[in-house]
Order: sequence, then C-alpha cells, then structure tokens
Amino acid sequence: MSFANRRSFITILSSVAGSLALRPSRVAAQSAAPSGAFDMTWLDQMRGQHKQLYDLGGQDLSLLALAVINEQLARTIALPPRGPGIFGPEVRSILLSLNPEQKDRYLHPVLRGEKATAFAQTEPDAGSDPGGMRTTAVRQGDRYVINGTKRFISHAKGADFLQLVAATDPKKGSRGGLTVFLVDMDTPGVSIAGRTVHMMGDVTYEVMLENVEVPVENRIGNEGDGMKAAQTWINTNRVNQAARGLGVAARCLEMIASYAQQRVTFGRPLASRQAVQVAVADLYTRLQAGQLLTYRTACKFDNGTLQRHDTFMIKVFCTELGFEAADRCMQFHGGLGTAMEMPIERMWRESRSFMITGGPVEIMRASLAREIFALYQ
Repeated sequence: MSFANRRSFITILSSVAGSLALRPSRVAAQSAAPSGAFDMTWLDQMRGQHKQLYDLGGQDLSLLALAVINEQLARTIALPPRGPGIFGPEVRSILLSLNPEQKDRYLHPVLRGEKATAFAQTEPDAGSDPGGMRTTAVRQGDRYVINGTKRFISHAKGADFLQLVAATDPKKGSRGGLTVFLVDMDTPGVSIAGRTVHMMGDVTYEVMLENVEVPVENRIGNEGDGMKAAQTWINTNRVNQAARGLGVAARCLEMIASYAQQRVTFGRPLASRQAVQVAVADLYTRLQAGQLLTYRTACKFDNGTLQRHDTFMIKVFCTELGFEAADRCMQFHGGLGTAMEMPIERMWRESRSFMITGGPVEIMRASLAREIFALYQ
C-alpha cells in the first residue's frame, strides 16, 4: 500500500471512528458484570513476521499506521477492543514462525476462517512470572506428554487448537526452559474446567491438561525457544495497548471539555472551576506527550532501531493516562458518568484492565529500571 493510500485509509478510519464515538452503544449493557538490554534478535524476528503478513494477503501497514488505527478505534465502544476484531482473525507472531507443514495445518485455516485458536500461557501461579510455570512437557520418544493447568485463557471455548507454552526444562525457567506447542483441543486429556467473567465483559477459561500426548512435529521451533516466541507478540501488543490508552484519553478529554462548558453549577459553568481547568490542562499535555512517545516507538520499530525499554515506557505512560482520563471523565460527569447508556463506564473498565493485561505496570516499571541501570553501567 502506498503512503498516499495509507494516509487516506487512516483519514477515513479516523472519520468513521469519530462518527461511531458519537453514537450510543448497547455493547456495555450487553456485557457481563462486573535479556539483555540490547538483544535485537526479537526485533528482527518481528520485522520478518510483519513482512510475512503482507505476503499472506495483509495490507503492509507500518506499525505506526496500526498504532494510529488502534488509537482511533479506542475512541468508541461500538467496536470490540478484544476478540477477533473487525479486520479478521488475530494472527499472533507465534503462528508466523511455524514451519511450512505446520502453516498448512494451522495458520492457513485460521486465515481462511476455518479454524480458531487460543494462546495459553498464564497459570494459577505463573502470570507475570512465566519462569514459575508448572505445566510440563516431557518428551517420550516421538511425542511429548503434557500435564498442567492454564488459567484466564481467552477464546479457549470454541478454539480448535491452543498455542500452548509449557516447561520442557523447569530448572531453566524462562531462560531457555519454555517451549510452545500446537495442541488440538480434541486431543484426549484436554478439557475446560471452569470459566471466569471479567469486569470488561470478557470470559476466560481454565484449561486442564492431563497426560496429553502431542507429537514432536507439533512443537514450534526448538526446545527452549518458547519465551522468545511469546515475547515477540507481547512487545507489539504493548504498542497496541498504548495506542488504545491514547484513544480513550482523547475521547474522555473531548467529553470533559464539552460537558464542562455546558454544565452549570451554583450559577457558573464547570469550565470556570479551577479544579476542572487544571485537570483538562494536564490531560491535554500528557495526551500530546503520550502520542509523541507512542508514535516515536512505532517509528523506531518500523526503521529497525526499537529497544525493549521503549515499549515498557509507553505501556506504563499511556495505559495509566487512559485510565486517569476515564476516571476524571466519570467524576466530572457525576452520576451520569456511571450510567450504562454512556460510554464512560465501559471505557473506565477497559482502560483499567490494560494496566494489568499484557504485563502489569508495576512489572513494566521494574523491567524498565533494569534496562535503565544497564544503560548507565
């Protein structure tokens, strides 16, 4: 896609997202209740996989273009922030690393809409610490026998296969001890043991694996490459989450500014109150800073100069900004801000969840600090 076409596409999308943002949605009402600092290998892998998406029929959009798209989509609750999405099935970078035979059996059917998949990494005792993973895969001849439990697995029900991370060498943990497997859901020993409804309306599942036999040819890459394969998707997802935080912040700032000029209390508009003025000024300033930081990170990815700490920064800054903007927007709207007919409460719930999913902001700060110390050694 040429630059001019990309620009036109983004302009049209921005207009559509803006139109949808003004439209009340029933989505909320229908929802259920409430490493080394300079190791660039992972970046080379992601860039190669980005090219693969184009070869498979994608639009060849840069990460910057995708960030702008996700930012605009987040301005409305009329479109799903999670799930298959409006642009087709989600293809994580793990599937792009499959060998030709595996692609024929798993990737291509997903792209054609013939198969659905789920990513299974989180466990009851291993969320942000994958090194503590207890699901094991023991090789026995030409097969692996997998035992363990996965928790909070989105789309497990209805999936045809799992992209499952298991420990092949528990002593090594996340430093060469994890491996990814393609596990068909109809394999004996695989079962869904429970479900959890989250405040965003999402439903996740607990998956049990009891003596599940998986052929060696269903292993993705070499033993011990699991964390590397998972991390490639996690980093690009942080750009997506940052962009969504920006979209929520922009929409909430717009709503605050508009409402504050219309709402009159004690004979004066809210916009004349210093507390509101300070909040609006701070949110606007931070929104501009967050956009520049996120766009710079996406550009660095596109030109091959990205470092991991770039994604740590935008994950923290922009997801916290999105939630703070939604929280301020709810507060300034008073009781109206909590109404299900308004988009505010939905954006509040969604933006709060992004501070946890894909890596809690506390973990991001700790990881960022390690990278910073390495820079100044």
